[in-house]
Amino acid sequence: MLDNAKREKKWARAYIVGVQRNRMERSVADEHLTELVRLSDTMGVEVAGQEMATMAKPNPKLFVGSGRADTIKETALALEAEVIIFDDELSPAQQRNWEELSGIAVIDRREVILTIFGQRARTREARLQVQVARMEYSLPRLKRAWTHLERQRGGGGFTGGAGEAQIEVDRRIVRDEIHALRIELKNVRLQRANQRKTRRDKSVPSAALVGYTNSGKSSLLNALTGAGVLAEDQLFATLDPTTRKVKMRNNQPLLVTDTVGFIRKLPTMLVEAFKATLEEAQLSDFLMHVVDASHPAALAQIEATNDVLRELDAFDKPMLYVLNKVDLVTDEIALAAVRAAAQPHVLTSVIRGDGLEELAAKMAEMAGQDLAHLRLVIPLSRHDVVSLIHREGKVVSTAYDEDGAHLEVEVPRRFESQLAPFLAPVAEAAP
Repeated sequence: MLDNAKREKKWARAYIVGVQRNRMERSVADEHLTELVRLSDTMGVEVAGQEMATMAKPNPKLFVGSGRADTIKETALALEAEVIIFDDELSPAQQRNWEELSGIAVIDRREVILTIFGQRARTREARLQVQVARMEYSLPRLKRAWTHLERQRGGGGFTGGAGEAQIEVDRRIVRDEIHALRIELKNVRLQRANQRKTRRDKSVPSAALVGYTNSGKSSLLNALTGAGVLAEDQLFATLDPTTRKVKMRNNQPLLVTDTVGFIRKLPTMLVEAFKATLEEAQLSDFLMHVVDASHPAALAQIEATNDVLRELDAFDKPMLYVLNKVDLVTDEIALAAVRAAAQPHVLTSVIRGDGLEELAAKMAEMAGQDLAHLRLVIPLSRHDVVSLIHREGKVVSTAYDEDGAHLEVEVPRRFESQLAPFLAPVAEAAP
């Protein structure tokens, strides 16, 4: 059995094992394996080698058959790998059996994602979410830490020894810690809810950037707002939601929030743990679904994202697809299929700046349907009202007489009651 010090060290080299099940096309299995390689790289582990295992159904002991398991072990050790990573989820027993067989750490895709989330979380909320998810993952695996004590089990009518007792103590400690973290997380979420309420009380429309990880959401937010959000060519470069204000046409503001990227085979516990992060998608007025249009699996990535949105009851929101990275597209037929599936859409290249003006117009269209067209007469002494209109709306025409400034304006309807005292007489307002 692997000791804790060896299991918890930072691994330098990994051997990756993909899985192709019955009825799964090889191209799909290859895409999943390529994604796991990128996840491993994001985690900071060099991939020493990889292979694809095919199976009808998982082996309960080692996930793969014993012969294939021996081959995987020998290849991993020959390549001096310090960890074997499976693309599918391993049970605690399978993980334990593999570590006994190989003598090195063995983890699955879920643990890789949890590790990355732990490395990338920055805000208190995100760190709490990661802690809860990791503890829930580790709870059924605690037995590994106390196997050496199981030898102390004795006869004489005793049903368990020190190892078993310590396991139960540890499980209770972990459950208590999870409970305490959930309470703290609930308080943090309440604070965030209050912040959102403050934003919504101002009636400023909001949009959430959603999409597959590494589709370019953070780069798009930077391009629209100059937010300075971390935007790396890695999976899960951004975990914490970032909200920034965008000034659209007519000076109308829009709050845009970048959310955590989605991924295929996202562990259910992470969907639950990160619901607070993804609540921005639930509460926004519309969604901007960013897609890497150059990716060969773009259609599958769209569906993976939409599946999570359905779980969050956010799929019925108005949605604008942003087909990004069009400068990297080499297959126009594949792009045509993506365009047909993603309606309505805008083609963009954030790197080159292509399509951003069209995108801004579409955003304004989706968020600015509540604009009011007003004719106003404002006393020359009311500079504050004129400043408000210039700041929050658009002045279409201006004229002056002894009554003051005669303005034709377009402003968000939330300011209608505030401007009502300055409405022009009906005769003047008529066309």
